[in-house]
Amino acid sequence: MAQPDPVRRTSEIEEPTNLYVIHPASAWLTRRFARLGVSPNAVSLAGMAAGLLAGVAYHAGFLHGCDPRAVLVGFMLMVVWHVMDGADGQLARLTGRYSQTGKILDGVCDYATFAAVYVGLALSLAPRHGGWVWALVAVAGFCHAVQSAAYERQRQDYNFWGWGRGASPLARNVVPSGRRAGDVLFGLYARIEALTTALGESGLNGRLAVMLAAHPDRAPDIRQRYRAAFALQVRRWSVLSANYRTLGLFLCALPGRPLAYFAFEIVGFSVILLGLLRRQRRCDARFLAALEGVAAEAPPARPAPARALSVNVR
Repeated sequence: MAQPDPVRRTSEIEEPTNLYVIHPASAWLTRRFARLGVSPNAVSLAGMAAGLLAGVAYHAGFLHGCDPRAVLVGFMLMVVWHVMDGADGQLARLTGRYSQTGKILDGVCDYATFAAVYVGLALSLAPRHGGWVWALVAVAGFCHAVQSAAYERQRQDYNFWGWGRGASPLARNVVPSGRRAGDVLFGLYARIEALTTALGESGLNGRLAVMLAAHPDRAPDIRQRYRAAFALQVRRWSVLSANYRTLGLFLCALPGRPLAYFAFEIVGFSVILLGLLRRQRRCDARFLAALEGVAAEAPPARPAPARALSVNVR
């Protein structure tokens, strides 16, 4: 049976900046927001406002040469966005105020922040360097979306197979359809996720679903084995997280070289993504072999009613 989501994220797969800086600050705010009755959507919008202002600050920082003070302000505003981005999810889990609108809004706010910063920098840099800057930023933005979706997919898979939280990866492969703006955005994101899944697909998700259905009594052991096998690998994926993009952008922009960041987004992070996908397939292969051993240890349990099985595979 699926486990309830914790207020804080899964600690064993968190990278250090989230574990020791961002999420403790988010937790401090979450308790106060809950007492004040602030909604998770309001927190998301406040975070997006900080992100949009970060775009303005970065734009001002390169409007006339390079102003390190404006770059620092932009970086700090992005840190505020990270903290609020952590707080909205924690607040939703703490208060039980989940909604599909909130999930979509959270994703839109994430992309709006980086879009504002990327566009702000392009507006400042294109007049000096030429129109090709817009092409560079657009390609970097596309690579960013693919890489971020791949990282988020790994987190979601770990939470489901390792702890029984969230939606099954098999269910997430179904791309939603609809004409509302939220459906269109969510469908686009799902297609990007499906693309990254296809690049790294090894058959592990389907095999795990079969194993859990055939051996429901062994589910705790299978999930524990999954966590032991994949926690370190998911932590490696965190190099593609928004935190390191924020830091990388700041470190490139502070000495006046923001274009270097966009080049690394396209080339460096893409090479890292391909390396992580290759390593992930090797990890999947080893775990699939181990699963065969688990299957041989005990005969299949008596099939549970269809409704009970759906809890594990949906």
